[in-house]
Amino acid sequence: MKRLVDYSLYLCTDRELMTSKTLEECVERAILGGVTCVQLREKQASSLEFYEEAKRVLQITKTYGVPLIINDRVDIALAIDADGVHIGQSDLPTNEVRRLLGKEKIVGVSARNVKEALDAYKAGADYLGVGAMFSTSTKTDAEVVSKEELKKIQQKVNLPIVLIGGMNARTIPEFLSFKVQGFAVVSAIVSEKNVTHAAQELKKIISSFGCR
Repeated sequence: MKRLVDYSLYLCTDRELMTSKTLEECVERAILGGVTCVQLREKQASSLEFYEEAKRVLQITKTYGVPLIINDRVDIALAIDADGVHIGQSDLPTNEVRRLLGKEKIVGVSARNVKEALDAYKAGADYLGVGAMFSTSTKTDAEVVSKEELKKIQQKVNLPIVLIGGMNARTIPEFLSFKVQGFAVVSAIVSEKNVTHAAQELKKIISSFGCR
């Protein structure tokens, strides 16, 4: 039976932005602050480097019972037996990722509009990563999703929604009325000097309006 996932405070790693000495340290401190799900992103790493890093991070997430999602790389997720994969619109098709991973693993899909969201739903996605809600330095080419489009996605697709793109203590409260299931955070956690405290503060904001 597939586990029930808490997407409320969803950490996306970024080695270039982090203040911690190691990625493992960053992830552990973030989890101690309240992060409920971790996505490992390694855009610049070789396959071997990604694999080795993923194995180390998985040991940490397993210790705390937090799911580890691998960004893009189905092969890495399979090799280390990660909890799932998050894919974008230019990655392998969602139905193929589901076939490769099986029914019990988590498959997240990035969506910017209703069509992409519906396609992901029909192909077996477990949740949607909707965004970017704001332009960010980590994804300079990302298309910004309007609040109106977000509402349409929520009306048409019955899947958990995790918002991404510019999510921080200032912007998250703007989505209080949308009742989404989570917020994917990058720099607002990893680039802070005190990663645990940064995660705790975001967790307080998210918990205050019952995001789960």
